[in-house]
Amino acid sequence: MDAHQREFANPFGMDADCRNCEALCETREHVVHGYGDVGGEFVVVGEAPTAGADAAGVPFVGDAVGERVLSAFAELGFVRSGPGVEGADGPGVEGSDASAGVEPDVQNVFFTYLTRCRHPDRAPADDEVLACEPFLNAEIRMINPQIIVPVGQRALEELAVEYTTRRPESFDAAAEHATTVRGRGFELVPMADPETLTDDDVAAFVEHMQDNVLSRDYRQTKGRQSR
Repeated sequence: MDAHQREFANPFGMDADCRNCEALCETREHVVHGYGDVGGEFVVVGEAPTAGADAAGVPFVGDAVGERVLSAFAELGFVRSGPGVEGADGPGVEGSDASAGVEPDVQNVFFTYLTRCRHPDRAPADDEVLACEPFLNAEIRMINPQIIVPVGQRALEELAVEYTTRRPESFDAAAEHATTVRGRGFELVPMADPETLTDDDVAAFVEHMQDNVLSRDYRQTKGRQSR
């Protein structure tokens, strides 16, 4: 964790009562801004909060779908305690009801979404993704990570527009799961849709990260100091 960071939740103080998308204001419980280490070298970007994350106000917690993503980073040592994770502070809390509101202890990673509010009956509309774009862009700019992990097809396509030279439609999150894609200033390591993520998929992602990312000097020449 960055030495000057006071808290993991919404560390940049972004608008917790955003009213930009009227339809989402009526359905959300929380505006779920990013969570994690502001000095992290890895930023994980999902499409939108799940029901558990919406209830907790913390990305990727509160239900099995989000915690499947967290489990991969727990295996890598980036999530040290929290839902379903054994950590320095004791056993994690398992189960969607019990884990709602639990804030994981993380290091070197930041979790966030394309859109910050949940609609229970549909995926985010294009204008809703656009409305939240300044939040995501600001987080990425201030963190200046080395690796971005798009979680699912929508996140991969949106990030491809900004950070690669390939056409968004040329990407397939399932096919490119647990691979490395060279970007402009960042590398992308896509993860398949968490709704369909299997234990084998999680294991493949962890193996790729260990063997092809963490085992080499993945840091780009961007003027940041080594941690």
